[in-house]
Amino acid sequence: MKHLLSSSAFLVLNKELARQVGLKEAVLLADLISKEEYFIANGMTDGWFFNTAKNIERDTCLTTHQQSRAIKRLEDLGILETKVVGIPAKKHFKIIENKLLSYFNTSFKESDKQVFKKGKTINKNKEIIITNNTISNRRDSFVLEVMAFDYNKKILEGFIDYWTEPNKSKTKMKFELNQTWATNLRLKNWAARQKQYDAPTKINKNKLTKNIDTMKNVLNKLNGYD
Repeated sequence: MKHLLSSSAFLVLNKELARQVGLKEAVLLADLISKEEYFIANGMTDGWFFNTAKNIERDTCLTTHQQSRAIKRLEDLGILETKVVGIPAKKHFKIIENKLLSYFNTSFKESDKQVFKKGKTINKNKEIIITNNTISNRRDSFVLEVMAFDYNKKILEGFIDYWTEPNKSKTKMKFELNQTWATNLRLKNWAARQKQYDAPTKINKNKLTKNIDTMKNVLNKLNGYD
């Protein structure tokens, strides 16, 4: 049912829902559902997913203060749950579908729901569509996906910088130009190669420590002859 509010390219805001929960709350909810769908499509959510205040502001124009008030309102209505977990700490969200569905039941006719499921417009008076498929927003979604993996931050940032490089026309990123893509496998290989590159550095440090100890022993012996 939650896809009634969102698709991969748009945030769809139902006016009746906005009247019941508030305009800013409905905008925030539509953006969160869009992010949740992205994580679900990549098999990365058990109902919980995370987003950042910066990304939400970019996608919805809601300030941090407006977001906080909207989140509190949705929590009070039982539509949204939140928690802060991880290092560094990230705010995670969970949309309570049954509660959300109760608002849909008063906002849509059943025939409207079936039409909307097919990706068609219900009518011009019942929805506001906000374009949300820019390369910048797609990069933000990619960053969110990658940063959810448990690898060293430096490895993750290097992976992101490399694979989000845009093409000449600035319409697609490097990872989007691949015919097949699995972030988890690509990242696993990237991390393995990075460890290989780092290995010589660790060996050199050990050798340096041994050389320092040797020099100390030589100096101590020389001092003994004085």
